[in-house]
Amino acid sequence: MAQQITYDKAYDAVAPEDFPAMLEVPRYGRRSDAFDGIISATHDHFWDPLDKSYIDFDQPFDLARQSIMPADTIIELRCEAVAGRLDDRQRIQLANDVTHWSISNLLHGEQGALSLSASLCHVLLDPGAQEYAANQAREEARHVAGFTRYIAARWGAPLPAGKTIAAVLGDLVSTPEIYKKIVGMQMLVEGLAMGAFATFNAKTNDPVLRRLVQLVMSDEAFHHRFGRLWAAKTIKHLSDEEHKKVEDWAAQLFQMLLFNLINTEQKQAIYAKYGLDWEWVRDAVRETFGDEERRAQLRESTNIFRVLIKTLLHAGIITARTAPLYAVWVDMDELKAEGDAIPGDVVAEEMLVVLREINAKRRRIGAKDVVAG
Repeated sequence: MAQQITYDKAYDAVAPEDFPAMLEVPRYGRRSDAFDGIISATHDHFWDPLDKSYIDFDQPFDLARQSIMPADTIIELRCEAVAGRLDDRQRIQLANDVTHWSISNLLHGEQGALSLSASLCHVLLDPGAQEYAANQAREEARHVAGFTRYIAARWGAPLPAGKTIAAVLGDLVSTPEIYKKIVGMQMLVEGLAMGAFATFNAKTNDPVLRRLVQLVMSDEAFHHRFGRLWAAKTIKHLSDEEHKKVEDWAAQLFQMLLFNLINTEQKQAIYAKYGLDWEWVRDAVRETFGDEERRAQLRESTNIFRVLIKTLLHAGIITARTAPLYAVWVDMDELKAEGDAIPGDVVAEEMLVVLREINAKRRRIGAKDVVAG
């Protein structure tokens, strides 16, 4: 078992194979109340991807005539060299193929979150933390179902996971180190996801996708909060050596994601459909999308990497030692002044109101059925 970096007993863990530790009688009475608020709110943001009162995946969308995401959000189509080789129909098709790839990787990310949450159930000793992890696993399972149904409705089947996200998720699920699971999934990956969902919500042409990401955000806001709780209870207690370990690992993961998460090499199968060599696309895109363009994108509040940096900064993981690495891309003083709210928090709160109304109606109908029976 790796040495754990935890300073709050709520995050105490054992090896996955140490089930006897779960049967120790005193453990049941040592339940932290840190997660009770999140657990109690579970019913408020319940939704069912199989129930049309929450979301109707049968609503049509003509992929041949319209792109799910606007052309200006598709990096390949912002490159004149690439766009110039395609006619109008092919531009729409390429945009939808790229969106298919992006949403497929969100699906794989949700599966990673499901598997990681389940892995926490095996190792967390605190019954409250364990119940939270079990709740999150249930919620991630409905995200997997929701994105699977959406992809089935629009394309039939998902595309394989990109190499970068597959490697990151594999490491996070299998690592025995709790801080990597929490920082890596609950803060970095969930932060990236909230940025992506906020972008889809703001810009998509497909009302079904907008509804889906709004529903998912109503769950993810709570998952992100779990990571923030860990940071609040842990970061200030770390020794210098421990803080450097967490900080350097987070910085390394950030850089890998920034430069590899959505690069052209991972989408090469898409380009082949249009007779485009992926290396040619890569070079053409590089001429258009350089560091200045990347910085411009990171000024957008919903940019996934801006959200990631903001999350790490307000958690206290970024210090003056590594701040220059991030300052290459964003104004750190500006991020600090913005507070710790992230894109999607407002959408999640608005969706909670909608879900409370739907769920209240379902409970009333269910009660009538019981009385009638």
